[in-house]
Amino acid sequence: MLIDGKQISQSLKDEMKVEVENLEKQYGRRPCLMVIIVGDNPASRSYVRGKIKATEYVGMDGHLIELPEDCSEERLLQEIETLNQDQKVDGILVQLPLPKHISEDKVIAAIAAEKDVDGFHPENVARLWLNQPCILPCTPKGILVLLDKAGVEIAGKKAVVVGRSNIVGKPVAKLLLDRNATVTIAHSRTKDLPAVCREADILVAAVGRPQMITADYVKEGAAVIDVGINRVDGHLVGDVDFESVAPKAGAITPVPGGVGPMTITMLMQNTIESYKLRVRKPFGL
Repeated sequence: MLIDGKQISQSLKDEMKVEVENLEKQYGRRPCLMVIIVGDNPASRSYVRGKIKATEYVGMDGHLIELPEDCSEERLLQEIETLNQDQKVDGILVQLPLPKHISEDKVIAAIAAEKDVDGFHPENVARLWLNQPCILPCTPKGILVLLDKAGVEIAGKKAVVVGRSNIVGKPVAKLLLDRNATVTIAHSRTKDLPAVCREADILVAAVGRPQMITADYVKEGAAVIDVGINRVDGHLVGDVDFESVAPKAGAITPVPGGVGPMTITMLMQNTIESYKLRVRKPFGL
């Protein structure tokens, strides 16, 4: 079974479109997402275009602030503080990576936790691990939605996450754990990685190595979620060797068209959720 992230994402955005219309009628304004990009990284520009386009589709306000490569850290922090104070801004996203002279940790921590729609702020991360209300990181949140939409049972199943990044590996492991899966986080130092992966009913590949996960890593009938986006010979491929794994998997996401579209859709959802908390009551993270 192919888990079509593009189709699921489109369906969710159509639902959000209706919700945004109703919210504007009820509260007199639309949710607003501000995206900041520093420098001229082509990949980053492509990502932010996708994010702004999605805001337009669902009927939200989406604005892009473009800063030069040599922008000082202080200036970027001032821009963030201005947006923190703006009552009409619900979500703030600073596109990563940043130029080397700017501290990503400092920038992420500067965004108000209740407007941190990426879910990267230390307060949101802490709340995730403490099982408290928080803004969830977009890619892990999207992975859980894909599994649910595909009808993959999570409770009581063995899940293996290959990759231990703060953005995907660790948080998706926590979300699976919260849904009562038995979770293993594997990585480059894991002994006999194929054998560990073969135990998985749910296998999440977020290791950043093109087509590393072959059929030898996959248990018959497992659900395989491919988070990787790698460019090889001008083509986008995942961390999973789709051709060899697909016949063996019970369900699998393609690259492109799997996890990627869901990440942007969850960003829209996070912005709407932040907006609702802010217009209905003071957000007290």
